[in-house]
Amino acid sequence: MRFELNMEKDGDMWLVTSPDFPELTTFGETKKQALEHGLDAIEEAIAARMSDNTDVPLPSPEDINPSTAVDIPSMTALKLGLYISLRNLGISKAELQRRMGVKNRETVDRLFRLDHNSRLDSIEQAYKAIDVPLRIEIPIPEAA
Repeated sequence: MRFELNMEKDGDMWLVTSPDFPELTTFGETKKQALEHGLDAIEEAIAARMSDNTDVPLPSPEDINPSTAVDIPSMTALKLGLYISLRNLGISKAELQRRMGVKNRETVDRLFRLDHNSRLDSIEQAYKAIDVPLRIEIPIPEAA
């Protein structure tokens, strides 16, 4: 999942904003540092929206400028995909807990906390519980 950043030189700093997250503003001394701070800020914005149970925008289209786009970490992408799927299907966390057959609500809540290193098998179980196929696409380069 890739999100676009807007980067603009502001004196000796780079100002970073996002068309997907209007609340996002950060800076960096170099363009590389600005992109890193932008990625951190996007993850914080996603986490805040998930915590507030509000909409999170879908990632930017693939045709965005790769020099100003950031790929979110795989686990963040999996958790965000699960969150968006639940909202689109109208399934509550309580219903997900019931479908997964887990007794502890915290087990389900952790699936949506970006600061928690969830196990992949737990994520897979959640996707299966809501009948959403989980597909991971890895483009394999051709042999040289």
